[in-house]
Amino acid sequence: MLSPRMPIPTVEQLGPRFAEFLRGLKRPLIFFDTETTGTDPALDRVVEISMIRLSAERGVEPPRTWRINPGVRIPIEASEIHGITNDDVADKPTFGQIADELLAYLRGCDLAGFNIGRFDVRVMQTEFARVGKAFDLSGVRVIDAQVIYHQKEPRNLTAAMRFYCEKEFVDAHGAEADTIATLEVFAGQLDRYGELGLDIEALHEVSNITSAGYVDGARRFIWRDNEPVFNFGRLKGKSLRWAASEPTERAYMRSIVTGNFDEDTKGIVRDALTGRIRLRPRETEG
Repeated sequence: MLSPRMPIPTVEQLGPRFAEFLRGLKRPLIFFDTETTGTDPALDRVVEISMIRLSAERGVEPPRTWRINPGVRIPIEASEIHGITNDDVADKPTFGQIADELLAYLRGCDLAGFNIGRFDVRVMQTEFARVGKAFDLSGVRVIDAQVIYHQKEPRNLTAAMRFYCEKEFVDAHGAEADTIATLEVFAGQLDRYGELGLDIEALHEVSNITSAGYVDGARRFIWRDNEPVFNFGRLKGKSLRWAASEPTERAYMRSIVTGNFDEDTKGIVRDALTGRIRLRPRETEG
């Protein structure tokens, strides 16, 4: 296990409402997070897990963190996000080798985290199933801080007008009113965040940071090791280069080119059918 990299806050530092919450726990609550080989909980593998257990009796316990050899290559794109490389996990145990230890630690606990309902819980369920272990969630309560965040802090144009411009947006959803409001919000963002670049290129990069892992606008393909990988259909998780080299898959690829797909998606497949596999653009230094 790895030693913690960040100081653990005390109950006092976490505040009186948290202390009251902690005292009221009837069973332990585990906050946890995973780092993985990708973003698909059904296909990708865990490379790191960290858990912090809370209980009324013992308070906030020290974190426990495991590095895991996923048994597959960690794509370059994943390593760029979490900093864990194939060399880092070469001598680490597999998920199967620590599965019983994890289950024992999780037994009898509720779960908490950020976006765990959509991702972390699902990827853990898949990992346990892959090694023939049951990760029983019946009766387990799950707290997702992201869901609470989105409920309490709406992320729409009306909320943005209130936050950045300190005014109410009463004509929402008319195209002209929405356009004017967006202009005001953007100006408010430039005023609030001095670190934002004022040139188009810098703002483009910030605006598209969450889309950088996708090859096309419809997100039908993702980058993996700098090449396109299917992100949909029966070839999900398969390399486009591999599919283009398989005679049995070329008919499926031609159906994409003639089917109801966005033009940039079709162009990627069309290029692959003619032997041109697109590569992820390298970042250029300014």
